[in-house]
Amino acid sequence: MEKESLDQLATLSHPQRMAVFRLLMRRYPDAVPAGEIAAALDLKASTNSVYLSALLEAGLAEQHRLGTSLRYRARMPQVQKMMRFLILDCCRGRPEICTPFPPPTSDGAAAMADRKYNVLFICTGNSARSIFAEALLRSEAGDRFNVYSAGTSPYSELNPFAVETLASKGHDTTPLRAKTIAEFREPEAPVMDFVFTVCNQAANEDCPAWDGQPVSAHWGMPDPVKATGTDAEKRLAFQQTYGALRNRIRAFAALPLDTLDRISLQAAVDGIGETALEGAAE
Repeated sequence: MEKESLDQLATLSHPQRMAVFRLLMRRYPDAVPAGEIAAALDLKASTNSVYLSALLEAGLAEQHRLGTSLRYRARMPQVQKMMRFLILDCCRGRPEICTPFPPPTSDGAAAMADRKYNVLFICTGNSARSIFAEALLRSEAGDRFNVYSAGTSPYSELNPFAVETLASKGHDTTPLRAKTIAEFREPEAPVMDFVFTVCNQAANEDCPAWDGQPVSAHWGMPDPVKATGTDAEKRLAFQQTYGALRNRIRAFAALPLDTLDRISLQAAVDGIGETALEGAAE
C-alpha cells in the first residue's frame, strides 16, 4: 500500500499532471472526453495523452470508450485509498489533527439544523441553467435555503427563453439577474454551504477554493442557449433543461441535511449529479 500511494503522490507532483487530475476531480462523477480536457487546459493532444496515461498507470483515473471517444474519470476508490494512507501514515491514524474540517459537535449540529443553508449555483453565462436552479430551489425550499447563482463570464442579461420558461411555471422573475462569481468572493459575501456547477465549462475552470469549504458537486447538463431551429424547438430545449434541474433540485431539497455527516452528504449530492437528464417538457 505504501509503495502504491507514494507512486501516486509522485505522479501528482508534476504540475500539469496535477492540473489534469484536478479537472477530473472537479468533474467527478462525469467521464470527460480527452479532447475536452486538452482544450480546457490548453494542452497538445499528445501531451494530454501522456499525462492521462500516467494517471491511468498510477490508478488515479479510469478510461471509458463511448463510440469513438475516449473518456476519463477520477478513480475514486484509489483516490480515497491514497488519502487514507496519508491519514494513517502521516497523521498516525489521528484524522482530527489533519483534516481541514472541524469535528462535529452536538451544539454544531443543532446550529446547522436551526439556520438556513447558503447555496450557490454556477455556470458560465448565468443566463439560463444556474438561473433555473436558483429559482427552483427558492420555490421548492426557500424557507431552508438562501439561494444564489452566478456566472464565470456572465451575460449582461438573462436569456429571454429562460425568463419565459420560468414565468410560465409561475416563478417570480423580478429578483433574478445575471451576476458574476466575483460578487460571491468579496469579504462581505455570504459563506456558502453548498456550491454546484451546472455546466461543464464552469467546472473545467480552475477556480480558487471557496471559503468555508462548502460541499460541492457537478450537475452538468447541455446548454439550452445553444439550441438551434425554430422558436418552438428552442423552447423545448429550455423546457427539458428546466425539468431535469427540477428533478435534481427536488432530490436535493429532500435530503435530511441535519442528519447526514459530510461524507454521506457528499455522496448524496454526487449521486444526484449522476442521475440521467430526464426533464420532460410540460
